[in-house]
Order: sequence, then structure tokens, then C-alpha cells
Amino acid sequence: MRRASIIATSLAVVAGMGLSACGGGGDDSSASKTVRVTLANHVWTENIKKALPEFEKQSGLKVEITQLGEDQLSDQYNVKLNAGSSDLDVMMYRPLQEGRLFAKNKYLADLSDEVKSNNAWDFSDFQAGPVEATSYEGKAVGVPIITEQEVLYYRKDLLGKAGLSAPPKTLDELKAAAAKVKAAEPGVAGFVARTGKSPAVTQFSSFLYSFGGDFVDGSGKATVNSEAAKQAYAYYGGLIKDQGPANVSTDMSWPEAMAIFTQGKAAFYTEANSLYKNATDPAKSKVSDKVGFAPFPAGPAGSKPYNIPSWALGINDSSKNQSNAWKFVEWATGKEQTLAQQKSGVPSARTSVWANPEATATYPKDLVEAIAASTKGGVGHDRPLVNKVAQAREIVGQPIVDAIAGKDAAAAADTANAAFQKFLDDEAK
Repeated sequence: MRRASIIATSLAVVAGMGLSACGGGGDDSSASKTVRVTLANHVWTENIKKALPEFEKQSGLKVEITQLGEDQLSDQYNVKLNAGSSDLDVMMYRPLQEGRLFAKNKYLADLSDEVKSNNAWDFSDFQAGPVEATSYEGKAVGVPIITEQEVLYYRKDLLGKAGLSAPPKTLDELKAAAAKVKAAEPGVAGFVARTGKSPAVTQFSSFLYSFGGDFVDGSGKATVNSEAAKQAYAYYGGLIKDQGPANVSTDMSWPEAMAIFTQGKAAFYTEANSLYKNATDPAKSKVSDKVGFAPFPAGPAGSKPYNIPSWALGINDSSKNQSNAWKFVEWATGKEQTLAQQKSGVPSARTSVWANPEATATYPKDLVEAIAASTKGGVGHDRPLVNKVAQAREIVGQPIVDAIAGKDAAAAADTANAAFQKFLDDEAK
């Protein structure tokens, strides 16, 4: 997600709406009527702020919102949670970046009873991948609010010129199609994607899963040198090396890769669905009317893109106001608010919302179909599930860079696996 400078704001509103009470922080008679909510700079946050007046009309709680850029949010959490501070009630957090560390350190309250307490709210409506990512040791510690799936972006006009009647359905077909377009269109890359050691890990993960691999096995051992992983590294790096942009750098994150695609310089691009407006908005894209979307192509293990929650809401375990904090979470993640968020372009984790034509009316039809396919077989993580995520991504991302540079992907995977196993052993101490 894009980082922004710190913005702090306090909003006094009334909350509650007669929602189910939860345990943890005591009953309403002893808990504060003010719920302190810390949120990240995001369109989801802006939408929730606009909806708070309606929340105000039907309840008896006051909500104070602090809104921060991602770096400032992380800094505040590091200071306050480490100190056991109780002045945070509801926290917007990144399940795959800090969720495991927060849960391990017991910063996040166990919400297992709360998520089952209201049948109308319906926890079973949330997709399996995002629920997996917001759980720890079998317990719900968060509620997903924003999701991402990896899909295939492509140029419809270039497919036609190359004699291709449909977007590729498999990774073998993607490689062949990329080569065919590049041969037919001088100056246009057949394929583009992230290449930076750390940022590429997220998009590479779908290739890894679709080849039948993962970062660790069921016992927690490193598996980035499995045969499936070696094939995935070789495929991803080779596709960019052979069919990617000329003189491609190995430090691209999504803005650089997206710019190549939207400037009309690439035929295929695998990326998060949440970024689609960058490709379809005429103000941002020279090919806005030529972009199509398709499900992530299937590998030997099928089509297994990530389906993740990029953000979730949790409750500080040290909060003395957990009951009222849950009322806010329950309202903000309910079907009504989720539908409103989705209509504004924020992809949700609720199955019922994706099935509602009203919720997807503003989305390209083929993107909706691609997302529906992605959620069925989606994997709930797009990076190693560890405490020190940034360090882990650097390790497992090195073979991507090596493969793009034409080095031996298998040897690079062996080296990375040894380093990653040591990393896992050190974390377990």
C-alpha cells in the first residue's frame, strides 16, 4: 500500500447500535464509553469516517480515531504495545506483515467467542484465505477488512494482433503467448512483473504455489529449494529475463512495473487486483480501454494465487474496553459497511458481498470473474509467515533476482534455503 505522511484526527461519534457485547475487557457498566481506534491512511478509513454519523445516531459510544501513515502506525504500535499500553482499543494492522508477531507477543485479543456471537454478522461469510491469515494457533485474532488477489492483466489488442483468441489459462500458455507477442510487437515486452528482491516475493508467491511449492512445509522447515520451488524461481526469473522489458532492472516494485504496462510497453502483467484502476483510468493509463483481466494461470498444481487480507481490525489485548471495542469492529466489518466499501472500490473478504451484483457494478466484468476464480483456490499468505517478515523476504527473494540475471536458479534456491532455515531456527530460539 502507498505510504503517506502522518495525519492525526479525532472524531467524536456515537457507536454501538445494539450489537452483541463481548467479553475480555469487562462489561459496559465498567468500560469507558469512548473507544479509541487507530487506523492507517487508506480509502477504507476515509469511507468509515464518512459513515460514522449514521453510527452516531443509534448508539451511546464515543469513538476517537487516530489516523496515521504506515511508518508512523508501525512506530506507534511498537512503542505502545511493547509498553503494554491500554490506551489503544481497536487497531488496524497488516496480518501478513506484523500479525504473527503481534499475536505471538499477545498484543491481539482472542476474538474466538466474539466472531461466533452474532449469527447476523456471520463470520462464516468471510473467505477462508483471509480468515486463515487473521488467525493464530487456531484462534481468531482479527477480522479482515481489505483483500487482494493476484490476477493476470493483459492487453486485449495485442492478443488479437498476435493471433491469440483468449488469454492464457496455464503458465505454459503464458510463456508461449508472451514470446509470440514480443516477437510480433517490437519494443513491447511480452511480460512484466515486480523484480525487486523483497517486493517481488509477494507476486512470485502465486507462481510458487501454482508449481506446488511453499516457503515452509507443515513442520515449519524451509522448502524454498524443493523441486517445485526451483521450477517456480526458474520460471518467474526466466520469463522476465527472456520476455521482459529490455535492460530490465532488478529493483522494480509495483509502481515501476505498472508504469511499463500502462505506458503500453508490455502485453502481460501479474499483479494485485486492488491496483486495477491504475490500468483502467484514462488519466493514468495510455491503454485504459485495451486492458483485460483473467484468472492467474494454472501451473502443475493448478491455479493457486494468493488471496490475502492486506489489512484487518484487531483489539489490543491490554485494552480495558474490549467489549465496546468489539462493537465498533462488528459494525465496521458488518455486511452493510462491507457492501458500501466494496461499492467504493475496496475489495472485501465477504463472500456474500462479492456475490452481490450491486457490489461489483463498478468493476470490470472480467476482473470480477477473475477474482471469483482466485478466491476459490486462493492461498492465505503471500510471503513467509514469520515474525521478522522483512528479513525473510530478503532471503527468499534473492533467487528471483539471480534468476532474472541469468544465474543458476536451482543453486540460488539451495543457498537461500540454507539461509532461510537458519533464520527460522534463530526465530524459534
